[in-house]
Amino acid sequence: MTQIRDVMTSNPKTCSSNASITEAAKAMSKQDVGPIPVVDEDRLVGLLTDRDIVVRVVAEGRDPQSTTVGEVASTDLATVSPDENLDRALQLLAERQVRRLPVVEGEKLVGIVAQADVARHGEDAQTGQVVEQISKDS
Repeated sequence: MTQIRDVMTSNPKTCSSNASITEAAKAMSKQDVGPIPVVDEDRLVGLLTDRDIVVRVVAEGRDPQSTTVGEVASTDLATVSPDENLDRALQLLAERQVRRLPVVEGEKLVGIVAQADVARHGEDAQTGQVVEQISKDS
């Protein structure tokens, strides 16, 4: 059985909760990613997505220079361990209706696994069903 560590992106770019939305958006653009994990003192505290920026900053007319990542990042996160198998990632992706999961050891971020990573390496039928379900509900 394939483990999360075999398919995750290790050591993803992160930002702190006190960074401005502008700083985080620039980091996301430079890395060409939609999410950026929020880490304070080596501890995962949230996940900021491009959607968070649109819905919680732009749509609300907030100033991206003065709004901090900590004010708008999602904090109720589902996470996985690098030692768990892909079935667990599939289960969480479907249950939480998310496209990516932070990978942690304790509270320390060690990677991120995306729906596409699981789709490339998971069992075809089950993976296809989960990806279809997440895509419909998003």
